[in-house]
Amino acid sequence: MHCRRPARPVAVESAWPPEEGNGATLLKKVLTWLAIAFVVFYVIQRPEDAAGIVRSAGGALSDAAGSLSAFVESLV
Repeated sequence: MHCRRPARPVAVESAWPPEEGNGATLLKKVLTWLAIAFVVFYVIQRPEDAAGIVRSAGGALSDAAGSLSAFVESLV
C-alpha cells in the first residue's frame, strides 16, 4: 500500500484589508471594478448600442491613424 504525505498548507496573500496609508490605490481599484461592472452591464442590457459605440470608436481610431499618416508623409 502506498502512503501519501499530507498536503502542505499554501500561503495565500489576502488583498483585504488594504495596505495602511494607501487610500488612493484602494480608490483606484474600486473605481476600476465599478467601470468594468458598468461596461459588462451595458453590454448585457443593450448589446446593439454597445456594438455601435465600438464601431464609432473604431472609426475614430481609423481617422486618427489616417491623420497621423498624412502628417508623417508631409514631413518627408
